[in-house]
Amino acid sequence: MAEVQTLPDYPRGLDFQQVWAALMENREQQKETALQMKETDKRLGKLINRFGEIVEYMVAPNLREKFNELGNDFQEISTRHKVHDKKNDISFEIDVFLQNGDKALLVEVKSKPTTEDVQDHIERLEKMRTYADLRGDKRTFLAAVAGAIIADNVKDYALKQGFFVIEPSGETFTIISPIGDPKEW
Repeated sequence: MAEVQTLPDYPRGLDFQQVWAALMENREQQKETALQMKETDKRLGKLINRFGEIVEYMVAPNLREKFNELGNDFQEISTRHKVHDKKNDISFEIDVFLQNGDKALLVEVKSKPTTEDVQDHIERLEKMRTYADLRGDKRTFLAAVAGAIIADNVKDYALKQGFFVIEPSGETFTIISPIGDPKEW
């Protein structure tokens, strides 16, 4: 005759109220964790923006002189140049804006620019061209991207798009001219 195995005798499991209470407690913990993560993301975003501002302040003071050494004649420079045209639904900000009567240079400054940042800057330049045309402004617009850390693929992409690339070099920075002539908008 075969021996019958019996399962150990466990105490009765949890009842519905205990399971429900545990689920509700878990839900509250998840909400709290989500709020903490949101706050961490917000603080990290501010820190990254601050780092970008530091790069901007490192580059901007000598940028006009450096570009003028390359044969330009920029007389004015401004940071955080804002364009807001409600009537034509055109709005954007330029990190560093150099200009004279014939030409202007729009510089996008990032701590670590990406190819997407370059694409976004192209869109900004197109908006600038549209805005200028609406106002009868026939200046030529040039583009540059500046960063503390610029990956080779991003640098190559920006140069191929006709951008100047501005990157750190020792105690100052270097301006790399685009492949071929700078693109004009």
